[in-house]
Amino acid sequence: MATHHRVRAGALLCCLGLAALGLGACQEERTTRPVEPSRAESAAEVGGTTALIKAAKREGRLNAIALPRQWANYGALIDGFEKKYRIKVVVDNPSGHSQQEIDAVKRYRGQERAPDVLDLGDSFAQSAARQNLLAPYQVAQFDKIPPEQKDAEAHWYNNYGGYVSIGCDAARVRTCPASFADLLRPEYKGLVSMHGEPTIAGSAFASVYAAALANGGSFDDIQPGIDFFARLDKVGNYNRADPNPAAIAKGKTPISIEWDYLNLQHIDQLRGTGVDWKVSIPFDGSFSQYYAQAINKDAPHPAAARLWQEYLFSPEGQNLRLVDYARPVLMSAMAKNGTLNKALAARLPTVEGTPQFPTEAQLNKALQTVRENWAKAVGG
Repeated sequence: MATHHRVRAGALLCCLGLAALGLGACQEERTTRPVEPSRAESAAEVGGTTALIKAAKREGRLNAIALPRQWANYGALIDGFEKKYRIKVVVDNPSGHSQQEIDAVKRYRGQERAPDVLDLGDSFAQSAARQNLLAPYQVAQFDKIPPEQKDAEAHWYNNYGGYVSIGCDAARVRTCPASFADLLRPEYKGLVSMHGEPTIAGSAFASVYAAALANGGSFDDIQPGIDFFARLDKVGNYNRADPNPAAIAKGKTPISIEWDYLNLQHIDQLRGTGVDWKVSIPFDGSFSQYYAQAINKDAPHPAAARLWQEYLFSPEGQNLRLVDYARPVLMSAMAKNGTLNKALAARLPTVEGTPQFPTEAQLNKALQTVRENWAKAVGG
């Protein structure tokens, strides 16, 4: 990314350092006039964190999309941002999926209702960047985000993630599955669901990738995952109902393939309902992925959009992810600098080995394969 050096080097380090410590004020002298928030590629370019906050407060609103309050603790994050900055967060289509977010950016371009910020699966974030829909912007913590978890030009960067897992209501299912192979058993007829479809939903796309790894596939070959779900459907085990807490409580979706942070959260959500929710990370298909944050290039509230990103990557925002079992992307850096909530981090399930991530080319190839073959293999 081409960085515009509009402040002295020392001033820039000061601004970024203060922002890293919780978005504190930065009043260092500027050498040139700051740019408009819509063009700013860092808080320093607006004139510092204080100037960014003032500009965001003048806008008074942030348009978000596809952020369920129960997903990775977005409820507390939204409430925290509103309380801290007195900026109203409006969430459109809270149950939407990644592709629907991209579609909304295109559909409402130039309109006041257009999304300011996006939360996207990696493959969808990369697609949006290729379509020139995203604004480059480096949050204060940008350099601490692992290289494989961000776009080098800062059009998107991962914020939180987890592992594909299998959740199961042990009160309704005699023996809960622990692997993808188990899910094909006849006793699970009509019981196995997942969140959305892989052509539009990042979590479902990851589930298909995990199934591919469990069935002889690889990051370069997701087709075995599609074939697995075709078999799951053919034997009658695939249940297309959305595995939300209400559906689980009613017994409609007693087995769910979802991110571990969603399945683990169900334990808390369903306590006292008679549901005995158990969670396992399938040993035959361990797959980890994170969700990216991005700013709409034509955001109607560009300052609020940039301030939202700073908040999500601050220690406060990252620790709030842990409350609902999501793994913050800055967890290693925070553990080193002492800002990580160790008690919350200790609740996360242990996973063997170091997670591996597909490359951008592999993700793009996999998504194209899913879009071409999912409907004819599994149907609607």
